[in-house]
Amino acid sequence: MPQLTSTRLDIYPTSLVSLPGLELGLARTSLGRKLAVLLSPGYKEAADFEGETSEYGRQTLILCRLTAANARALRSVLPWLKPQLIGLKTSAGMGDRIGIATPGHVRAIRHFQEKIIPIFAQQSIREMQRTNRTPQQVMDDVTWGIFEENWQAGAGADADHLKSTQDIDLCLAAGFTFYTFDPGSYVNDLPEAATPSQLEQFMSGLPADLQPAASGLSGRVFDVEGYELSIDENSLFRAVAKYGKAVNHVVNMYGYLSQTVGDKPFEVEVSMDETDQPTSPVEHIYIASELRRLGVKWVSFAPRFVGAFEKGVDYIGNVQAFGQSLAVHAAIARHFGPYKLSLHSGSDKFSIYQLFMEQTQGCAHLKTAGTSYLEALRTIASLDPGLFKDIYIFARQHFEQDKLSYHISAQLKRSPHPDEVHDWPALLDEFDSREILHVTFGSVLTTRKTDGKLLYYDRIMTILESNREAYFANLEKHFIRHLQPFSSKGSS
Repeated sequence: MPQLTSTRLDIYPTSLVSLPGLELGLARTSLGRKLAVLLSPGYKEAADFEGETSEYGRQTLILCRLTAANARALRSVLPWLKPQLIGLKTSAGMGDRIGIATPGHVRAIRHFQEKIIPIFAQQSIREMQRTNRTPQQVMDDVTWGIFEENWQAGAGADADHLKSTQDIDLCLAAGFTFYTFDPGSYVNDLPEAATPSQLEQFMSGLPADLQPAASGLSGRVFDVEGYELSIDENSLFRAVAKYGKAVNHVVNMYGYLSQTVGDKPFEVEVSMDETDQPTSPVEHIYIASELRRLGVKWVSFAPRFVGAFEKGVDYIGNVQAFGQSLAVHAAIARHFGPYKLSLHSGSDKFSIYQLFMEQTQGCAHLKTAGTSYLEALRTIASLDPGLFKDIYIFARQHFEQDKLSYHISAQLKRSPHPDEVHDWPALLDEFDSREILHVTFGSVLTTRKTDGKLLYYDRIMTILESNREAYFANLEKHFIRHLQPFSSKGSS
């Protein structure tokens, strides 16, 4: 039996780890959670842990705050806490905007162990900026959550929606292993209706090796699992005019990462989802063919699918049409890869999960983030309706500004007035209110009062930290529903 259990410390039983000469566990204290490190006489390999040292019999006990230095030391002695590559296995990203959701995510993924590879550390640069978090904080928060639940089956770490080499540097230093390149700002949505002269203008800034002639695609016909896809000069020019600069940006980002990463393992996702127009099959072929020709290696690709993928709500569009389009994209991914198709803004898209899994034959990645924040609000709505009402009023006031960087259709006039609400948790199941609460997370978590104190953040965290089991139970239930369709490939 681990000696830590016989101390007076209140240790989380699931967190206990025993190694030769060393025991580790997460302890509840009056000052919050702390890492307990118990060393046998002569053990020297835990010198990097920083904390209060005391003698416990012939052993040394160190009580450590949950700092970045101690998270790093913990990862050094427990290699299963370090992010790993996930490859082509079915996978799911579970982002966390407040930093304490990981235990709930772990509990959900345990139901599907060996069937779905998790990514617990996942946050876009945009989300980090809006919540005043750093890549290192995201990584460390996940480290403590995985350790608390003793998840040793491996997980990836997604540096999401990276737009610049500076973004890469920050996430590389924090230990991320999965890099999602987002060249959306380089995509030109105009070529579909452009004239030949306009197309020439759009392509004029491309380097010679990205001009249409260099691709060798003009006039080619691809037989992709029975789908005959022809690329004539016109369709190629439009694909190059639309995506050429985006492809060039991905090539440059990949080259920089490859040169900078050293001997650290990494994998890449290419994201083209945040654009106005869907990615056509010919455009998908162009992107995949050019990236491969120019030396980029990637494990997953997020095209802009047909229909609407709004934040925190189900798929909007014709499910049958989505399925037909998806079948072609999945065939292309198998032909030019194989690589996974990635479902961005993927939370709560319950009507298409099974279809997505079947058409991709399990070569699929699900990406979620804000839905875990909404489950935090659901927990608060049940425990402190007054605080939740204040947050909802505040969110309505900031919605028009905060929605500008999202593709959403919620409208204030369709959401209930605060004085009309009688069931606060149920508000999270209404389309407009749910999106309003979703996209205002940054303002809710970072706005300060005139005295400099945070308006809501501390109150939110106090409730969630005091009721962690309630929050984790909500997360577990919510994510089981997300993950269940991805646990078996089915048949198309």
